[in-house]
Amino acid sequence: MSAISNITVFDGAATPVSHTLVPVSVSRDTANRVVAEYRETGLAVPTDAQPSLKLTLERTKSGVYKCTTRLSVPVMESVSGQNAAGYTAAPKVAYVLTDESVGYFHERSDVAGRRLIRQMMVNLSNNVTSSVAAATTGPVPELMDLLVSPT
Repeated sequence: MSAISNITVFDGAATPVSHTLVPVSVSRDTANRVVAEYRETGLAVPTDAQPSLKLTLERTKSGVYKCTTRLSVPVMESVSGQNAAGYTAAPKVAYVLTDESVGYFHERSDVAGRRLIRQMMVNLSNNVTSSVAAATTGPVPELMDLLVSPT
């Protein structure tokens, strides 16, 4: 099994910025479900305003594996000024942007097939029209291709 560790990911800004997601917890909430949670902790914002990632590996009653990757990025309110007494309220989370990917894989599926479908979806998402090698390591490829959750 893969050991849980920090994940570095770049955003899609005009000048890309790297974000380091730190492991927060790994739990087995049922016998057939493992959840690994990460947060970007080095920010000067409240915990509920920190970007987070949740990786879930679940084996359903039918034997199908459900692999879920959920990335959430909270957006803070902008503070527009102070009141007559000079008080400025602390900003709160205005809304949360979320992207989720779910894969359903039969228990008889193989690594090559799972990697193929994952890479096809990545290529569609990125509008890749040429041949690129599939990533074979990291938390998402291991979850989707190998059906392995961090521990």
